[in-house]
Amino acid sequence: MNTSRLYPRFAAERLEEALADTPVVLIHGPRQSGKTTLARMVGERLGFSYFSFDDKVLAGAAEADPIGFVDDLPERAILDEVQRVPGLFPALKMAVDRRRTPGRFLLTGSANVLLVPKLAESLAGRMEILRLHPLAQCELAGRAPRFLDVLFAGAFKTWKVERLGSALAERVAAGGYPEALARHMPRRRAIWYRDYIEILVQRDVRDLARIRSLDAMPRLLELAAAQTARLVNLSELSGPFQLSRPTVRDYVTLLERVFLLEELPPWHVSRASRLVKTPKLHLGDTGLACALLGRDATALMKDRTAFGLLLETFVFQELRRHASWHEDDIRFHHFRDRDGFEVDIVMERRGHELAGVEVKASATVTAADFRGLRKLKEAARDRFAAGAVLYDGEASASFGDSLFAVPIRALWETT
Repeated sequence: MNTSRLYPRFAAERLEEALADTPVVLIHGPRQSGKTTLARMVGERLGFSYFSFDDKVLAGAAEADPIGFVDDLPERAILDEVQRVPGLFPALKMAVDRRRTPGRFLLTGSANVLLVPKLAESLAGRMEILRLHPLAQCELAGRAPRFLDVLFAGAFKTWKVERLGSALAERVAAGGYPEALARHMPRRRAIWYRDYIEILVQRDVRDLARIRSLDAMPRLLELAAAQTARLVNLSELSGPFQLSRPTVRDYVTLLERVFLLEELPPWHVSRASRLVKTPKLHLGDTGLACALLGRDATALMKDRTAFGLLLETFVFQELRRHASWHEDDIRFHHFRDRDGFEVDIVMERRGHELAGVEVKASATVTAADFRGLRKLKEAARDRFAAGAVLYDGEASASFGDSLFAVPIRALWETT
């Protein structure tokens, strides 16, 4: 994969729409996911000036006199890594309330500022939030995706493609961080990911909270990587440490705030009492997960169990990336009942329509692979739009009842 050029970011259109009618727009997401590049690419075209709070002098000046700092800013300003100066938010509110014009401030943040107590309260009703993820495969391919629209419409056509095989494992192991993908050797990418985790834990996690056992964080992340795509199990995560389950719970929350982990809530309806209501755990990116586990594409091909779990996380994160720039609000869940029927990913669109995706690492699909999706359809009733089993095969085909077998590469090749 050639990462020497800038890839299209499909969130750019949504960013420009937000700046056209909202005083403050926040791009938040993990460090090195491309927030600054996107902000500068769009902002400079629209006449924004750029300021970064990674500059300690600038951050110190803003912290010492936030009102004066904001008053001295030009007409339109990009404020990068704004979570480093939480005292700035009330000053931004005052400036916006004095002159409420669209597109005054474009903010970026690497920690989830909405989860930092009282940090974003003052900008409620004045700010739109856009989540930027690492690169999606369709962005790497330079092709605007239609997968979600085709899925909810149940409109997959019968077609054949070449299966990916080992190339799929390479995509999973590479992940989506632009700086990692610029390193063409898998060993060099793994080193970048490990350094990234170390810096993030020592810098952003330390900034967010005073914790007693900072050294436990990398090991906790490694355990979480081994649990990716499984139900959250705090007992297993806390086992190797002299830490209580509530403490580990707090640590997991911190890692969510810096976008390293994500919990996928269960989908359920009140009448379905037999549904499991425990969330699933996913790493924020499979490149990070593979680096933590010390596995490259060759190792994944040999360990099919690990590959299956990481592939599920890979597909989940791809769909999350697609949804982040989709014009409809799409919420994510998983489905599991007490009889063992499950669907890896359940998406709810417009608060009503449901679509399910099951992920398989194999090259074949049988009718038995749709049992979970049929259970979901039964529970969702008329809300169910369609379901798909994504697999590493050659054929896209209908299995009836709005259920389809679809090659995984349709995520970035659907036309």
